[in-house]
Amino acid sequence: AERRMFAKTIVTSDDFLDMPMSARLLYFSLGMFADDDGFVNSPKSIMRQVGASNDDMSLLIAKKYLIVFENGVIVIKHWRIHNYIQKDRYNKTKYIEQKETLYLDENKAYTQNIKSAKYDCNGVLLTDVHEMYTQDRIGKDSIGKGKDSLELSKDKLGNSDKLDTYNNANKES
Repeated sequence: AERRMFAKTIVTSDDFLDMPMSARLLYFSLGMFADDDGFVNSPKSIMRQVGASNDDMSLLIAKKYLIVFENGVIVIKHWRIHNYIQKDRYNKTKYIEQKETLYLDENKAYTQNIKSAKYDCNGVLLTDVHEMYTQDRIGKDSIGKGKDSLELSKDKLGNSDKLDTYNNANKES
């Protein structure tokens, strides 16, 4: 994409404006180089290009403007608030594994916390998925007999692993 947007509610907030100019410049630069899902695979290169320090990056991470993954890839937390990209112009991220560890909160900002999540990483309402999953459950007396029906119900969801994670997190709370 050639164009990027930044939501005024985020970049004019007191929390954002309290950061040094170099940290804000880094945030905007990361936003300009991010893919269509808000992922950046070379944050250190971008830091060098704009003259930002490790402190600037640490501040953006500490204030939760960025989410960092073990492989060094980052994602801009408020990406979906900043940018809506039409389907005919959208290019999927290469960082599928990292994206699948994310959820969306009620404002559609990325989060790794399932407890504050309202949507999966693709914007599907989690309660709808949870209700659909429980409707297709098999009873205790048909366990073993209806193995194929259980597999079919998981296929309907498309992503049973994420749903299992969601269900396990709800049991713990």
